[in-house]
Amino acid sequence: MSVGRTVKNKTQEVKGRIMEAFGRAGRNRKLERHGKAERVSGNLRQAGEKARQALRR
Repeated sequence: MSVGRTVKNKTQEVKGRIMEAFGRAGRNRKLERHGKAERVSGNLRQAGEKARQALRR
């Protein structure tokens, strides 16, 4: 997995966690849902990169 992609995916996941927490704290369901979507998207991309690396070996 390239370092750039790893950092980008991890940052997206962390950004999603923060947005989700702010949405929960402020009782803003739209922000909470958007944060959850960002977090899940980052996780899926990380999993895709790991699977791609496993297939290359």
